[in-house]
Amino acid sequence: MKTLFLNLANNRTNLYKFASKLALFTILYNILEGLFSVFFGLEDETIALFGFGVDSFVEVISGVGIWHMIQRLRQKGNDSPDLFEQRALKITGISFYILTVGLIITAIVNLYQGHKPESTMWGVIISLISIFMMGLLIHYKVKVGKELNSQAILSDANCTKACMYLSIVLFFSSIGYEFTKIGGIDSIGAIGIALFSFKEGKESFKKAKGILCSCDDGCH
Repeated sequence: MKTLFLNLANNRTNLYKFASKLALFTILYNILEGLFSVFFGLEDETIALFGFGVDSFVEVISGVGIWHMIQRLRQKGNDSPDLFEQRALKITGISFYILTVGLIITAIVNLYQGHKPESTMWGVIISLISIFMMGLLIHYKVKVGKELNSQAILSDANCTKACMYLSIVLFFSSIGYEFTKIGGIDSIGAIGIALFSFKEGKESFKKAKGILCSCDDGCH
């Protein structure tokens, strides 16, 4: 019995270590994704890719809160967010709301002026990489969350789906422009990203209050 207990304890310790590594990898990936997206978004004058990059930087703030959450779960096993996480989530929520307003205003101005990006090929490339990476992260976060029976980690996995949806929006708007050269497609893609950013902001404030809802609007 003692051996079984030790094995279970070691397994949980290893799972939390893996969950922590997933959180750190998510932070690092979002930083790199944000840098490339903002740079090429400005270079090619594509508001959809630029907005996607800023969204990635906001996700970094959220990611730091999630990493802290995993450390807390490992030590205390309490799903309720502490003060640090609440602040991180509120800052994340406010940042998403600001991004939403900025993207919508810029997209409307671009539509009115008939602005066209120089190219959206980098949007296609970055979005495909992101779809693949988010798919892997969702798979492993769900696996770890189920093994630990942690609703907080499963909620984070569900919210990672929002990042995948953003990548899908970016992909279709970017490849749509490459095929048609209709400038409005890039602006419409930016509005789509803005709507997802608004939803992410709303979810951040819910999670700050301890409401573990998925980004598919289903609570666990």
